[in-house]
Amino acid sequence: MAEAQAAATTTPRQDNRGRGGQRGGRRDDRRNAPEAPKEFEEVVINIDRVARVVKGGRRFRFKALVVVGNRKDKVGVGVSKGQDVQTAIAKATDVAKKNLITVPLQGDTIPHDAEVKVSGAQVLIKPAAPGTGVIAGGVVRQIIGVTGIRNMLSKSLGSTNKVNIAYATIDALKTLVPRDQWLNAPKKAAPKKAAKEETK
Repeated sequence: MAEAQAAATTTPRQDNRGRGGQRGGRRDDRRNAPEAPKEFEEVVINIDRVARVVKGGRRFRFKALVVVGNRKDKVGVGVSKGQDVQTAIAKATDVAKKNLITVPLQGDTIPHDAEVKVSGAQVLIKPAAPGTGVIAGGVVRQIIGVTGIRNMLSKSLGSTNKVNIAYATIDALKTLVPRDQWLNAPKKAAPKKAAKEETK
């Protein structure tokens, strides 16, 4: 009996640690693994608590307004509701990614003025000289911040509803036309060879 107890005490304990002598080595490797850089930057503009009246009382949910952009020429806005904040943000982000638009840039600014009204919100955006920066406030600034626009003037008029302002800003960016597609854009000169042949 004593010999069995002695043998039990002298047997080495099995080490449950992972590779490299560290406990939970696999988990540590997973934590230290570098994450792939995200293509789009996500910014939560606003979160509201909304209620729906039912027979038993009120049911509360959350509504999220999210903008996504790649800090170049892609931007999108999404609005969605969920039972909790994280669900609402995730759904709104998916909506924004499905509704991306391409913004025509003229250097670090926009090619021309644009003014759009959505419901009661009215947004005016104008190009600016280099070094001006983004002169905008609130929702407009957050949306422009995830694009490649570095110099711009803007003014938000009328309603202060953030959802309407966001949609008005996106619609204003949609109406922009690249400079080479303007009606009075300078046309390319005809080749000299063709001109000589006509004279003959």
